[in-house]
Amino acid sequence: ATDINREEIVYLPCINCNSDALKPDYLATVDVDPKSPTFCQVIHRLPMPNLRDELHHSGWNACSSCFGDASRKRNRLILPALISSRVYVVDVGTDPRAPRIHKIVEPVDLFWKCGLANPHTTHCLGNGQIMISCIGDPTGNGKGGFVLLDGETFEVVGNWEHSGEAVNFGYDFWYQPRHNVMISTEWGAPKALAGGFNPAHINEGLYGSCLHVWDWTTHKKLQTLDLGEDGAIPLEVRFLHDPDATEGYVGCALSGTVYRFYKTPKGDWAAERVISVPNKKVEGWALPEMPGLITDILISLDDRFLYFSNWLHGDIRQYDITDRRSPRLVGQVFLGGSLVSDGPVRVLEDPEKQSQPPPRIIKGRRVSGGPQMLQLSLDGRRLYVTTSLFSGWDKQFYPDMAKDGSVMMQMDVSVSGGLSLNENFLVDFGKEPDGPALAHELRYPGGDCTSDIWL
Repeated sequence: ATDINREEIVYLPCINCNSDALKPDYLATVDVDPKSPTFCQVIHRLPMPNLRDELHHSGWNACSSCFGDASRKRNRLILPALISSRVYVVDVGTDPRAPRIHKIVEPVDLFWKCGLANPHTTHCLGNGQIMISCIGDPTGNGKGGFVLLDGETFEVVGNWEHSGEAVNFGYDFWYQPRHNVMISTEWGAPKALAGGFNPAHINEGLYGSCLHVWDWTTHKKLQTLDLGEDGAIPLEVRFLHDPDATEGYVGCALSGTVYRFYKTPKGDWAAERVISVPNKKVEGWALPEMPGLITDILISLDDRFLYFSNWLHGDIRQYDITDRRSPRLVGQVFLGGSLVSDGPVRVLEDPEKQSQPPPRIIKGRRVSGGPQMLQLSLDGRRLYVTTSLFSGWDKQFYPDMAKDGSVMMQMDVSVSGGLSLNENFLVDFGKEPDGPALAHELRYPGGDCTSDIWL
């Protein structure tokens, strides 16, 4: 189960900015304890033994879904590599401040045993196994399936879904055992992602727009909810943390929308749009309209607030979701992005009538990307933010960040709603010993708002 004491360290997968430098990705351990002499510093780096892995997301070998099983310990961080298709199992139990590699699952095991590649989201299961969603097949085409690992040996067990029932695209997933359901989402085909975002690939059918509803017990797909153009590229999916809840939210990146999905009185599932961030008409950018590009969302542990990042527009938003069908905006802060007032982009028309924000400078460092991955403290008072999305897209949309490295920031959260930047907090991954790096998702050793599922 989670520990609600203040977090002291966090783990972040990092990618070296200079891909030609033959430097491996690594797992950074960052000190976030304000009473520590190494506050806001990377205190340990665990390099991977291979090159060009593209470390991305991570998860645990055990979490709150294993509550009551005294034999289960949260002591292994599961670290899938999005491009190489390796899965690193990292020992964070022996010395939490100095993780070490415990085991490596090689790509061939995913390819031959599951017919899958490009692993993304990891969740532990109540039965002790570990489940990882994948977004592709070994040839680079889209394929949404799920790999099962043994929770003790970390060997590949096989597919979670039945043979022939993988969906066209994969990305994230979340399950709710009391209602015997899992929801999965879609990104795009790996062969389309690697070279950056090409709008033509949308019309070519290389990106997804669907939610998939699965029977958690039988592993059968029950429904596909096609959100259409208004729900293009649904990424992060979150059920409410209340295990009795029959609803949650998904952020749709390209369309700038958040959908609420829910169980109907008939017993099937449906989705409705509850938040929309309108595109801004611009000049000086790649397209005549710029979407917000919602790339991460999370829900506070008390199910009161929803947060999401607009990676291109550059803002983080906080919504009160007490009324589940009518979220109310209560906090918004700009942290860089593509619309800064001294940049090349000019807003010609903005339905929200917001002025272009000034550049964000923290402790003398200009934030050159946009807010991306989010992690909330368990008490709901601190929101951590990183700026890297995916190295291919980082290079395309934020070349300065891809060259100079990303940053990690912290927002202070009001208990009644509201966000403010902590001007004294900054982790600058542009100053890493082996050169600038791109840091991605954050994990706390004790679990967090996006890793733990309650039974």
